Amino acid sequence: MAIKTAIPYLNANGKADEAIPFYEKALGAKVTTLMRFGDAMPDCPAALKNQVMHAALQVGDATIFLSDGAPDGAKAQPGGTVDVALDFDDAAQARGSFDGLSKGGTIVQPLGDAPWGGLFGALQDRFGIDWMFTSRS
Repeated sequence: MAIKTAIPYLNANGKADEAIPFYEKALGAKVTTLMRFGDAMPDCPAALKNQVMHAALQVGDATIFLSDGAPDGAKAQPGGTVDVALDFDDAAQARGSFDGLSKGGTIVQPLGDAPWGGLFGALQDRFGIDWMFTSRS
């Protein structure tokens, strides 16, 4: 058995309805799936009914999954052990997406020339998601 693909699954900690349009604008993401807890679990608590249980975003040739988090309301701690790495064909697109995602976030390493060639940069967005950017052009 072989792994078909690996898809990052972002926990928006109850802010998915804010995060989705942010990623649409910053990354050009397109929503391909959006399911709310109330759609899948009609008897869930009223506070959960409109929370995003699962969303799929198409970002170029890649897919990113996103959710408001666990139905028990447990919050994920931002940052720390995983970064979503984005590899761009075009340096201008990398710069635009980096600038878009950095709004309200923290730039860890400015996007600039990498010693191995191309561009590299890192940031944590305003939702606590860590991102790395590369472009070979």
